[in-house]
Amino acid sequence: MNRILGSRTFQNPYFYRTCIMVTGYFIISLLLSCTSNPEEQLSLVGLEEPVEIIRDKWGINHIYAANEHDLFFAQGYAAARDRLFQFEIWRRQATGTVAEILGQRELKRDIGTRLFKYRGDMTREMNHYHDRGAAIITAYTEGVNAYIEEALKNPQSLPVEFHMLDILPQKWTPDVVISRHQGLLGNIGAELEIGMAVNLLGVEKVKELYWFHPKDPILEMDAALDPSLLKEDILELYYAYRKSVRFTPNDVVASYRGKNSASLYEEQLNGFRDSLSIGSNNWVLSGEMTVDGQALMANDPHRTIAVPSLRYMAHLVAPGWNVIGGGEPEIPGISIGHNEYGAWGLTVFRTDGEDLYVYDLNPENLEEYKYQGKWEAMSSILESIPVKDSETVQVSLKYTRHGPVTFIDSVNLKAYAVRCAWLEPGGSPYLASLRMDQAKSWDEFREACNYSHIPGENMVWADKEGTIGWQAVGIAPLRRNFSGLVPVPGDGRYEWDGYLPIVDKPHEVNPERGYIATANQNVTPANYDQWDAIGFSWSDPYRGDRIDEVLSSGGKFNLEAMKALQVDCVSLPARILVPLLSELSLQGKYKEALDLLTTWDCQLLQGSVEAGIYVAFEKQLKRLAEEKFIPEKAKGIIEDLQMKRILDWIINPESVFGPDAEGERNALLEEAFVNGIQSLENELGYNMKEWIYGQPKYKHTYMIHPLANAVSPNWADSLNLGPLPRGGNGYTPGSTGNNDRQSSGASFRMIVPTGNWDQAVGTNSPGQSGDPESPFYDNLFTSWAKDEYFPVYFSRAKIDSVAADRLTLVPD
Repeated sequence: MNRILGSRTFQNPYFYRTCIMVTGYFIISLLLSCTSNPEEQLSLVGLEEPVEIIRDKWGINHIYAANEHDLFFAQGYAAARDRLFQFEIWRRQATGTVAEILGQRELKRDIGTRLFKYRGDMTREMNHYHDRGAAIITAYTEGVNAYIEEALKNPQSLPVEFHMLDILPQKWTPDVVISRHQGLLGNIGAELEIGMAVNLLGVEKVKELYWFHPKDPILEMDAALDPSLLKEDILELYYAYRKSVRFTPNDVVASYRGKNSASLYEEQLNGFRDSLSIGSNNWVLSGEMTVDGQALMANDPHRTIAVPSLRYMAHLVAPGWNVIGGGEPEIPGISIGHNEYGAWGLTVFRTDGEDLYVYDLNPENLEEYKYQGKWEAMSSILESIPVKDSETVQVSLKYTRHGPVTFIDSVNLKAYAVRCAWLEPGGSPYLASLRMDQAKSWDEFREACNYSHIPGENMVWADKEGTIGWQAVGIAPLRRNFSGLVPVPGDGRYEWDGYLPIVDKPHEVNPERGYIATANQNVTPANYDQWDAIGFSWSDPYRGDRIDEVLSSGGKFNLEAMKALQVDCVSLPARILVPLLSELSLQGKYKEALDLLTTWDCQLLQGSVEAGIYVAFEKQLKRLAEEKFIPEKAKGIIEDLQMKRILDWIINPESVFGPDAEGERNALLEEAFVNGIQSLENELGYNMKEWIYGQPKYKHTYMIHPLANAVSPNWADSLNLGPLPRGGNGYTPGSTGNNDRQSSGASFRMIVPTGNWDQAVGTNSPGQSGDPESPFYDNLFTSWAKDEYFPVYFSRAKIDSVAADRLTLVPD
């Protein structure tokens, strides 16, 4: 218990601790009890029958209900109990009410949220996700509200974040659950970027810099457009509502307030961008490839590493339901996990569900745009947005037939709108997993996939009968005459030809090789024929190639081998680059450093000096390549190059390096290596033994609470976690991103042997709870940082054996 929780007494059923401020220092009392109330009973209005919730010692709530309504009511109740502040911020993001607590600076966020709000029929929307979706989602929000009502009876018991901001949680409605604000939605930002780049550099140069595949996209801009008018402001409202909420000292009550300065560790996130580096891994093995002869599923979705975790684990048991795993805490059901019949996981299958349309405006009426030769009126919705310390703001939201209008250029008589496939019914991320949760076979699972509109994903399945399968999902517009990679006129010549049925997206079942693996790289079979619905931008192939290398190596795999592969930190880029470095003629300390790499196994292990040297070089190589190959006039528009593109040039230097291609290539490698060594000396000193990978100054995890930079240092220390050393980077299966402080990767993992559900293991850092008072706030952080797993028990006997506390909910 090394976190300091300020000069306040905390009490809850799990945890009791007293902190006293004495002359600027904290004296912390000993933990009196972590299980001071291991059994509890509560009466709640809205329940039909009693519900039992057993929390295991890792923090997972196992919920046993007598009916479906009570099951999801209890899931909402338990999740809100663990993540109340996260729930409140989510609610405000979903409803466009962030400015109500943070003021004028968040007004554009709220406008964007309301502009892109789903406004269709709610019953149709909710029943898309499940035949009883409306009842399930409503029950879930009733459970959330039941906990909020209970918490508001004693506001002093609210998590400390509410006291810091001087706010109270507010009630949920189903439209909060079906919000799209947090989803992996499409490529609209890249579309604008590419259009601006084409204007400055031309099509061929842009295709040289970006890694488009597997087909050659159309990037030529329509002659009716003036691409010089494209600018980032066009999507300002879209970007505003998609960004994370950030707090400043002025947002918090004075007694909690800190100086307005960024954290040291926050600064370490700056300076490295890789737009496609965030990804995920999953694979399924047939019984022929496992030691026990049973199929197996493994998944580690990679997203932003944060406190609290993006993922939340639960076990849902009721007639017709017995499913365990993880998902986003504010969404009912389980997105990744298993039931009694099979296990499933997901990674992103990049699917372009957005397009930017440009319109000519009527000079006599700026709310009319030209469509098929005629002026057509925009529709409008009037919204009132409350703003802290200011008057309520009235805004008029504009829409064309294609979608929300994000920008009107009254000078040049242009308007810009975003067409969003995810504004169709069924566009709420991950909710379609409700159907997957009850699948009993591959055929039923694949049918459930047909409802999974957002995000585009690789869904994999393994069941106890031995079947393994893969189905790409995600709503996919059919573009017959354009690529979707650059803006197009909204005059009617560039329309979608409907959507490809999801079951017609790429899929596979029981392949001869005995496994299926995806890692956000392009996995579309060469003989696939529906290319109009397949994107052109994919992650670098190195994680996927390494996973394929291991799984195709022969032999049979056990659970320990699967754990090792999920956290594997072999760098395939290092295998390519280190032999080329060995050809350089370096002297002195540079040669000494290079010599260390000659016998190195290319593993980015924490504690490794060789890994430290290599990663410093790799970062400099990427920086120098971007400086060299991105033309000056496009810098600030094209902000990063994919590593695959850079390595292609390094391997085949004659394509870009000029007459003395090999010499110029080697000069770039040498400059990058020298710069890398100098950066290590500047950051870590001249002693090479101190250049280890995995330390507070060089590759670590430090989880920063959203309020940490707004409160005093003592309070920040009580909220933040770490630092702890990490290995790997964004190109290894054990993905930890490419910043010194891990900013992305797998906080949640699962491995499920289908032959024995109690053998499943998982991780979820830093803990199940988002409440700093709870012992489940950070109980998984250290083990996760050490790449350790805990059991994810499924049977009642096993769950009872590791119960930390029991809560019985009874009808009032």
